[in-house]
Amino acid sequence: MAALPPPPPGRRPVGSPEPPRRRQRTLALVGLVGLVAWLGGLAGAIFGGQVVDWIDRPPTRPSGEAIDIASPRPGFENRLDVAVVAAHVGPSTVTVSADIGGGVSLGTGVIVTDDGEILTNAHVVDGARVVRVRLAGESEPREATVLASDRGNDLALLRIGGDGYEEATFADPGSVRIGDDVMAIGFALGLDGDPSVTLGIVSALDRSVGQGDVYLDGLIQTDAAISSGNSGGPLVNAAGEVVGINTAVARDTAVFTATNVGFAISVSEALPIVDALRAQSDGEVREEAFLGVNLEDRVDGGQGVIITGVEEGTPAEAAGVEVGDLVVGIDGAATDGSSSLIAAIRDKQPGDEVTVTIVRADSEVDLDVTLTARPEG
Repeated sequence: MAALPPPPPGRRPVGSPEPPRRRQRTLALVGLVGLVAWLGGLAGAIFGGQVVDWIDRPPTRPSGEAIDIASPRPGFENRLDVAVVAAHVGPSTVTVSADIGGGVSLGTGVIVTDDGEILTNAHVVDGARVVRVRLAGESEPREATVLASDRGNDLALLRIGGDGYEEATFADPGSVRIGDDVMAIGFALGLDGDPSVTLGIVSALDRSVGQGDVYLDGLIQTDAAISSGNSGGPLVNAAGEVVGINTAVARDTAVFTATNVGFAISVSEALPIVDALRAQSDGEVREEAFLGVNLEDRVDGGQGVIITGVEEGTPAEAAGVEVGDLVVGIDGAATDGSSSLIAAIRDKQPGDEVTVTIVRADSEVDLDVTLTARPEG
């Protein structure tokens, strides 16, 4: 058998062992490639996790989307179809849970823009460390940002990440009438599953209630049952349009018995507050207007509120308001009691001029008052 020719210079014979130095260089190269790949994977995992966290993190700025408001309507020919309306507004209704102190506050919210703005009651999220929102048809909650909260008007604006959500349509404020069929929808008592729905009518308009530092006016009174957990949820009409945000229910006391008396913040009050909350979340500081009087409700069944004190150097003193005056109106709207008057002034801005209608010595007098900012302390 002929012998194989010798290898060319620089090449090793076939079958001969690899020189030790070249083998070491090869192993080093393989190790380096492996190290680079591992570091790349680690960086990708870290960066990818940060990207996912960034994408999932709820926005801290308000939406620029306009709220959908229906055209004015003369009324409804048919009664409210509960099943149809529930199916229509259900996707826009969310459950809200907030970690507060050592417990959890539960409520309801309504999606107001398709990019994740949600309206609820301020008392649902006040003092919350973490706020979560669960959408209809989902089993896991999403973290939400509290953009701004107005405790005095009991409304708060939240936002979740993402877009493409089904936002609610709000009724034209002038279309809400006494006797209209309405439905309250929300997560009553925090029960599992779909939201609860209750049917009723608009029992009264322009109600006022006050407790502590919360004074609300322009409320819709309804006999649709409202329970704990319904707070912040929508009160809707036969077209599935939001006419109010459910906020409170009258309860029995030692003096009064309440039956099916619930209240919702009317759309006419809620829409301007949403604009104010958006401005507040963008850094605008909202100052409360100030009149400068002490008040006492009438107990003789009459209308109006009694002035029991006028503070020095206040708008009330400058306008000529006196102790004993009976305030019966603000800017032409009747004042039923102290809650109504306080809420009406709080709705104004410092610098606004209002007309205060008083009764003094059996004569009705209009006083023009320029409001100032509420002093601190």
